[in-house]
This record gives sequence, C-alpha cells and structure tokens, in this order.
Amino acid sequence: MKHIVVQGGTDGMGRGIALTCLRRGDTVVIVGRDPKKGESFLAAADGIGAGARAHFIPADLSLISENERVIRQITEEFPAVDALVLCARHFLARRRETVEGHESTLALFYLSRFLLSYGLRDLLEKAPRPVIMNVAGPGSPTGEIHWQDLQMKRDYDGLAAQMQGGKANDLLGVAFADRYGANDRTRYVLFNPGGVSTSFSGEYDAATRRHVEMLKRMAKSVEEGIAPIVRCLDDPPAEPVSAFVEWQRMSLADTSFDVHDARRLDEKTRELLSR
Repeated sequence: MKHIVVQGGTDGMGRGIALTCLRRGDTVVIVGRDPKKGESFLAAADGIGAGARAHFIPADLSLISENERVIRQITEEFPAVDALVLCARHFLARRRETVEGHESTLALFYLSRFLLSYGLRDLLEKAPRPVIMNVAGPGSPTGEIHWQDLQMKRDYDGLAAQMQGGKANDLLGVAFADRYGANDRTRYVLFNPGGVSTSFSGEYDAATRRHVEMLKRMAKSVEEGIAPIVRCLDDPPAEPVSAFVEWQRMSLADTSFDVHDARRLDEKTRELLSR
C-alpha cells in the first residue's frame, strides 16, 4: 500500500488519479479549495469501500501560509509519501492578487508546487521509490519567464500567465534534481497529458471560453489522460528528472530545461517567498 498526495485532487485529472489509486488499495490525501468537492470525493471513496483510506485537506493553495499548513499536517499524520501528484491550476482572464500579495496564477500554478515539492521531500525520501509527478505542460513551444516582472504587474494576460507557470514548472523540476538528484531517491517527472476533457477550472473572457469549449470536444477522456501517469507512479523513470508529452519522452536539451535558468528562477523564487 502506497501513500499518495494529490494537489488539486477534488476535480478533473487529480480526482481521477486519486480514485484510481484508492481502488487498487493505496491511501490517498487530496488537497483542494472546495469543501463540497472534497465531500463528494470522500463519498465516492466510501462507495468503493475505500473510505478509511481517503483523506481530504481543504486549503486555498494560492496562499503560502495554507501550503505550509498542509505540509505540517501531512508530516504529522503520515509516515511517508510515495508519490506527490501536482495538478492544481485555475485560469484568470484578469489579474488578481492573493491577500498575501502574490499574483494568483503564479501562486497557485507554480509557488504551491514549489512549496509542496520541497516541503514534502523528507517524507518522500522515506518511501522506497518516491516520485513527484508535476502535471504541467512540458514541450509547449510558447511561453516564457518574465524575469523582470514575475508577478506580471505590467501587461497581464491570462494565457501568458498560464504559459509562464508551465515554463516555471519545467525549471522547478530541473532545479529540484540539480539540488538533490545525485543523492536522493525521489524522481521528478514533468508530464504534459495533452488535451484532456476536464473542468478547465477558471474565469474566462468570452473568446477564451469559446476556445476552451472547442478544446473540450476534441480532448481525450480523463481515464485516457491519467493512464500513463498512474503507470509512472508505479514505475518511476530512473533519471532524477524527466519530461514527457503524452508518454513520449522529451530531450532535456530543450531550452525549457536550461539548468542555469532553473538555478536563476530557484533563487528568485526563494527571494520572493522570503519577503
């Protein structure tokens, strides 16, 4: 039996992964903002006879303090973590700041994943074959890190903010492996599932909403989208960090995974979090 933590596990692919792991006998902790969706997950777990192994931690993961609380709670309640699955994201057409003063897309899509990756590392290292599965978007030909304006206070665009988050997560995986890869058991996997028919959580303008609805009609099912992810949780790659697009391995020679950029972003992130 494994212990699985799913960030963003109340909906979409995260929920699908969580229920799949419950069905095969794992203990699963999901973390998400919506209590009703959390209760629905727990009810579904009861329905398959897995209620005792299902846990829900309500948290607004766009807040640094909430991520830190989640890390403390998991550390206190569980002896080890075999897999950390990172799925949470929420599209915002208009720029918004959290009460802690961080741009919301960056905070949820990147800073939360950064904090949970490093904050749960000690528990991951207690497992025999630990893996961090970061479901983001490696392989995208578009997007960039706005080095001089990470929080996009100037010229915010919802899609550009999402694409920056994807590139930041690519560099997070590289930085994590650069820091620990030579000595750790934990494997960091960056995974792009392609188009999957999920809820596409977000607050969209009309034009983007129409585009999203078109994507939903063309996308694969959640079951299809999560199948290679679940296989990877059972059999992580041998390398400290790896990247896949629909289970096709990417070369880390791609500029998205530049180690110097990874170190630079890691430093800027730690500065941002220390303020």
